[in-house]
Amino acid sequence: MKILLCNDDGYKARGLHVLAQIMSGFGEVQVVAPKFHQSAMSCAVSLGVKQLAYKDLPEEGPGKWTYLDATPASCVKFGLEFKYDHRDPDLVVTGINHGTNASTAANYSATLGAAEEAAINGIKAIGVSLCDFRPDADFSAVQAMLPVIMRKVLEDWPENRPGLVYNINFPAVPLEDIKGVKYARQGFGHWEKEFEAWDEGSLGALNDSFLWQHYRVNLEDGEKAVFMRGTFINDDNDADTADHLLLEQGWVTIAPINIFMTDMEEYLRRTK
Repeated sequence: MKILLCNDDGYKARGLHVLAQIMSGFGEVQVVAPKFHQSAMSCAVSLGVKQLAYKDLPEEGPGKWTYLDATPASCVKFGLEFKYDHRDPDLVVTGINHGTNASTAANYSATLGAAEEAAINGIKAIGVSLCDFRPDADFSAVQAMLPVIMRKVLEDWPENRPGLVYNINFPAVPLEDIKGVKYARQGFGHWEKEFEAWDEGSLGALNDSFLWQHYRVNLEDGEKAVFMRGTFINDDNDADTADHLLLEQGWVTIAPINIFMTDMEEYLRRTK
């Protein structure tokens, strides 16, 4: 099996290295990942007359590694164009993201945006996340469970289901505290109080994280800086089916999502 890997935390992120180790047991791994952290870019691509630097990384492994200074979806495009003779990997897996991509976080996620780019090209696509934003997050539960989950998902992949992406999320709990694995739907929620004044002293662990350092900019005269963080507001009341609520209970969730955005129920209602 030919497997293309990508992430949105940058090629140095621990989650991507763990994913490469896991997926090397399934086939031939090729990594094309962003040079820097690219969270919340969704399916954005690096259009325009702009130099996009890339570099092969023979010191990395397992598999073959390259970084591209571009969005995650652009990295998948680059991988298809330059790493495969016929744009034909059998599978694209993105992650392992440092942080949740459940509920409406999925709409912003560049981890899933990169997977969606694969689905646009007719390639099987899976995004994987751990609900722990720390650069040194503990991936031991993922390492123990993801190979089995991957095999089951791949063995039962439906035929003639264009646009399908599986969104897998792990709770940030020890392996012994995980209740099991459940298929889920994307939950509902939104964020409030999303902008804060930039204060180096209030950033905590993010201030020292290599994942975030490149976001610092030099302010011009008269400019002030804010940054986005926010408080998540739950808008869902079904704890048995919503992915983010199941994660809070200690379940690993698998949410099947799709790149095609047509609301078929409304379309059929309007065209009767």
